[in-house]
Amino acid sequence: MAKNVLGTDLASCSTDPMTGFYRDGCCNTGGDDAGLHTVCCEVTAEFLEFSKSRGNDLSTPMPMYRFPGLKPGDRWCLCAARWREAYDAGFAPSVVLEACHISTLEWASLEELQEKAVPDS
Repeated sequence: MAKNVLGTDLASCSTDPMTGFYRDGCCNTGGDDAGLHTVCCEVTAEFLEFSKSRGNDLSTPMPMYRFPGLKPGDRWCLCAARWREAYDAGFAPSVVLEACHISTLEWASLEELQEKAVPDS
């Protein structure tokens, strides 16, 4: 079982929409996940606009990639580098600590993640 940033078993991020690099609901990663989709986020309208402005449109569905398009409030396994970029710019979405893969700590400190944690996460 994969571990989360708290050192416990990795929890599911979302099954509606189905997320994860492997589309298994979890922010698991592996050698074929070049984007390191390890940060379980709860997206906001501000973050979606920020991401779109940086060339990563997460609002528009792309069925060929089994991507439904996101709306505010959806939970999604985000690339660690995108979360870091959004954090540095002041647009980072909230995170679900129990569902963020431990390798996220290569991009963000536990303190930074805790600062953006979903309440009761």
